[in-house]
Amino acid sequence: MAFPGGNFPPDGELIEFETEEEPKWITVKLKDGSILQIKMEIVSILRNGNDPNTGIPNYMIQATNIIRLVKVPKELIVKPKKSNEGGQPLYR
Repeated sequence: MAFPGGNFPPDGELIEFETEEEPKWITVKLKDGSILQIKMEIVSILRNGNDPNTGIPNYMIQATNIIRLVKVPKELIVKPKKSNEGGQPLYR
């Protein structure tokens, strides 16, 4: 099985894992009044040999951050511009 997301050492071994508890949400209040919640989710773990000096196993961890916007002050909200008249999408 490949290490999701790309390149990894050919002698690496994908390790199955389970989390002992659910990841915790960290709440961050910004100076502009916005409130975000952030948590890290582990996607996969790869054991990649051992440290040559200590013999301790080396692990590569693939993780992603999940961010949700809990509150945003009304004065920070900007109304979207109308779509262009030519029927072309605004985003590619």
